[in-house]
Amino acid sequence: MDVRRAFIVSICLLIAGIPTFAAGSDSAAGSAVPASGAGPHVLICFGDSITAGYGLAPGQSFPDALQRQLDAQHFHYKVVNQGTSGATTKDAVTLLPAVLRLHPEVVIVEFGGNDGLRGLPLTQTQHNLDQVLGALAAAHVKVLLAGITLPPNYGPDYIASFDGVFRTLAAQHHVAFIPMIYKDLITVPGTIQADGIHPTAKGSEIIARTLLPALKPLLRR
Repeated sequence: MDVRRAFIVSICLLIAGIPTFAAGSDSAAGSAVPASGAGPHVLICFGDSITAGYGLAPGQSFPDALQRQLDAQHFHYKVVNQGTSGATTKDAVTLLPAVLRLHPEVVIVEFGGNDGLRGLPLTQTQHNLDQVLGALAAAHVKVLLAGITLPPNYGPDYIASFDGVFRTLAAQHHVAFIPMIYKDLITVPGTIQADGIHPTAKGSEIIARTLLPALKPLLRR
């Protein structure tokens, strides 16, 4: 079984044990507005290539889909895509000041997959994400933490420890949490690109719907 197919299989196995909730280049689903302005509140999607919309046309990333879904439900938010393809949790720490300068009210944090795929020490991943979540809390930003898992060839012990990083941090920081961002799309045909990792436009729409129930309690109209 190749790694791409193994990744999909691992997600299917993980979904069975997940409760519904407890959790390229830079582009934007919309332009940010300072907190002091009269415009909509700012919601930032802060993550790696899954957030950035790797392999997708403009308007097809999950932040774009989330903007459309929030608009349809009359939430007055501007969704800003701060995804960076290939980014690790170390990059998240480096990029965070730029995110905070946009004065977000809510941030969806989606990092860690590249750490796991590179076999980076989990203590490092946890420390970096802890810094990100701590800094967002200090800035009074509401957070939704989105988790991911790894292909089975990484071994059950490493995978269990990797998955546990997200659960531990969500509990420690008392943030909204999606344990597996792909949980609602993996059994639906046409939702994963040929690389076996990144979502298609259809997959992006499903990811946005997956995030909404955990996200909506953080939002105001």
